[in-house]
Amino acid sequence: MYNLAYSSLKLSIIKMNIITQIITNTETEKSLREILRKEGYRLNSKKGLNKLGCDIKAQKDNEDWYIEVIGFEKTNTGIVKDFYEAFFQSISRLNDKDCKHIVIAMPKQSRKILPIRAKIYKVAWERISQVFPELEIWLVDIDNKKYQRTPWIYWLGQNI
Repeated sequence: MYNLAYSSLKLSIIKMNIITQIITNTETEKSLREILRKEGYRLNSKKGLNKLGCDIKAQKDNEDWYIEVIGFEKTNTGIVKDFYEAFFQSISRLNDKDCKHIVIAMPKQSRKILPIRAKIYKVAWERISQVFPELEIWLVDIDNKKYQRTPWIYWLGQNI
């Protein structure tokens, strides 16, 4: 079943010519850090390569956000692999006592892929939203220095 769903997602990405621009994890993280600082969040220092911990820990108004950041790669397999890795990294942050919000942040170009992914995994996507109500997806617009916050379930209701 996994191979069929993965193949469907990959085919959809190719057919829609979704990949238009490469945006690295570093570019996405740098932009999001800048935006969050301007909004008054306190941020952890940037971690080095091969360091444990979330990409960004943001604090504001006695709330903590654990954020995993992914980019937008040229390869279809890279996009899928990065997303699933970010998912498991983000939910692992629930082991921290102060964790109330977990986030997968990605470039706004992912907007076209997310409804496809949500519909391919419809039942699982719904269950994930129920089991992890604190899970959010943020789309980062690196050009305009803004972002959109959405709950996980939001993408199931979007049109392809």
